[in-house]
Amino acid sequence: MSPLRLLLVAARPRTLPAAVAPVLVGTSLAGNEDVFHPFRFACALVGSVFIQIGTNLANDYSDARRGADTEDRLGPVRVTAGGLMPPRRVLIGTWVAYGIAVLAGAYLIAVAGWQLLLVGAASIAAGVLYTGGPRPYGYEGLGELFVFLFFGVVAVVGSYYVQVEGFEWEAFALSVPVGLLAAAILVVNNVRDIETDRRVGKRTLAVRLGRLRARRLYATMIVVAYIAPIVIWVAGGLSFCILLAVLSAPLAAPLIRTVGTRTDGASLNAALAGTGRLLALYSLLLSAGVLLS
Repeated sequence: MSPLRLLLVAARPRTLPAAVAPVLVGTSLAGNEDVFHPFRFACALVGSVFIQIGTNLANDYSDARRGADTEDRLGPVRVTAGGLMPPRRVLIGTWVAYGIAVLAGAYLIAVAGWQLLLVGAASIAAGVLYTGGPRPYGYEGLGELFVFLFFGVVAVVGSYYVQVEGFEWEAFALSVPVGLLAAAILVVNNVRDIETDRRVGKRTLAVRLGRLRARRLYATMIVVAYIAPIVIWVAGGLSFCILLAVLSAPLAAPLIRTVGTRTDGASLNAALAGTGRLLALYSLLLSAGVLLS
């Protein structure tokens, strides 16, 4: 494959709904208040997507350097560990992706405040240190927590903030289901790799909990994500229209069953992609419900 195609593989497009979803939800809440700045939305979307791409490339590079991506892993091939691309090229791709995110963020900082500089810097640092640095937190079972925080709370609330330059409790509430579904993508990934991660000393949350409890965690995340809109509606934050998100539930049941019963790479890879699609559909429906509220 061409270098560009290999970089696309390393960018892991199946995980990118985790970057798009929070921007849609946060911006829709601003739209509910009749506030929408198209260029701010575009920059927030570009920044979020390229932070995710940079993180995935950094993960590909760092895991290979640490010997964590072995030949017997069940997931898709990693371009660095598989010898398909020189590590230096993957590293350059990482910083190009982060550079694009910085350019998008610079505009948002200029129009919405210096506070976003801290948010952007923390997001990039979290991406690099997930599997990089002297003490990668992804190897200590903290990956899902950071995904929830940065692709849930930070991204949804931040996308809302760049539109209205303020905060409302509904933005924090809406970030919960988005963050849970984004973190669920990582749970599937780590359940799939539990045996190979254990052998190389990568103590992900799935390794720490064990397969059974990690499966239960995945199911709980999905269920709570569907309870959240009901709670927000009952609390009086938004109208019953946000229950549109529940229409995506038929996609969730087969995923819970697959993650709960299968151990083969093909099935769990399909479940990972399916969780990404679930997050995308859920967020589209939730955004539509917020706009209609």
